[in-house]
Amino acid sequence: MAFDTFDEGVNYGGIRSKNEIRTLICYLFKSVGKPMDKATVTEAIQSRALANYFETSSCFDDLIIHNNIELVDNENSLYFLTDNGKMIAAQLDYTLPPSVKEKAYNCAVSLLEQKRIEKENSVTITKTDMGYNVNCRVSGGNVDLISIDIYAPDRQQARIIKKNFHKNPELLYKTIMGTMSDDKELVHECLKESEARLRRKD
Repeated sequence: MAFDTFDEGVNYGGIRSKNEIRTLICYLFKSVGKPMDKATVTEAIQSRALANYFETSSCFDDLIIHNNIELVDNENSLYFLTDNGKMIAAQLDYTLPPSVKEKAYNCAVSLLEQKRIEKENSVTITKTDMGYNVNCRVSGGNVDLISIDIYAPDRQQARIIKKNFHKNPELLYKTIMGTMSDDKELVHECLKESEARLRRKD
């Protein structure tokens, strides 16, 4: 396989061929089975240093031009495979290293799940005279299970609260419910989960 791409930022074992990058993009769409935006696809590949970011972006555009992927949701800029793209994914994904496919797939699924969480559980940051108000809402579908306002002295702290809330909004809900309902078993479970998360961060 001839290398015909820039390889800056690409780890050993990554892909350096335009055809392979295009095939990997088609494989991602096929294996995930859901429409995705360009940012999710490129981040899934580039964040694991599997291919150069600019080459991946260019290959994504090539697939649009050659009718391998098409826009299926204009409002959210979501794309999916055409029949031509499905053919590429089915016939050529064997040419990709299994480790590359696994890393890209896992990252894409993780990014999609994070976007779902952020969409369903909103955070609004509002500047006040005293600093910032951070409103966090945990969704239960058609209703908000909980809506809580948290004070932050500055915007950086507000962003940290938003980021950590989106990591696990369900944990906040369970902790508050356990405390308010005096459910000691649930509170203990939440504390253990929080402790495990902190250990993983260390």
